[in-house]
Amino acid sequence: MKVEDVRQLTPDQLTEKIAELKKEQFNLRFQKATGQLENTSRVRQVRRDIARLSTVAGEKRAAGAKKGK
Repeated sequence: MKVEDVRQLTPDQLTEKIAELKKEQFNLRFQKATGQLENTSRVRQVRRDIARLSTVAGEKRAAGAKKGK
């Protein structure tokens, strides 16, 4: 997921996407623990996507707080 795409999402969409990725991250960790994980690089991708989405969500909250003052 690219940052340009993430910045176009609304705050609600960002929250939904983060929750979705956290569920996927949990499932990947579970697969890793049971030895069923085939695509190990997906763990890294999901972790970075969560960080990317969280960063943009924080930026939008900060921008909204500045406009409110």
